[in-house]
Amino acid sequence: MKITSPAFQNNMNIPEKFTCDGEGINPALEIMDVPAGAKSLALIVDDPDAAGPGGFVHWVIFNIDPKTDRVEENSSPESAVRGQGSSGESKYVSPCPPSGAHRYFFKLYALDTLLDLDSRATREDVEKAMQGHTLDQTELIGLYKRRS
Repeated sequence: MKITSPAFQNNMNIPEKFTCDGEGINPALEIMDVPAGAKSLALIVDDPDAAGPGGFVHWVIFNIDPKTDRVEENSSPESAVRGQGSSGESKYVSPCPPSGAHRYFFKLYALDTLLDLDSRATREDVEKAMQGHTLDQTELIGLYKRRS
């Protein structure tokens, strides 16, 4: 399984458009080679370089249709459940590091089940519910440092 973005390459800079210095929208994502037995996908975007335990969670989406091959810019997959990130909101929160360059991990999981969770679910809830159900996982890492 693979996740990529037409906006940036793995371990390269996320364009300003997709950050707090730009439009603050999510970049388009492309999903390939989902395992045949997958019943759903989950996407967690986090910044492990942010202060605090576990970093900052920017986006939590689960119960994504496994036939999904693209997430459009400024949108989330139809019929998927958007969980809560560190901001307490159920939406994409764009990169906005207070200092230095940070890494943003777009983690995609193929699951053999739908998760019995709702929009109040956090990353921790989703990770706990995924235990024993992950068929495959992959990630895309983007970098961002605010302009001075």
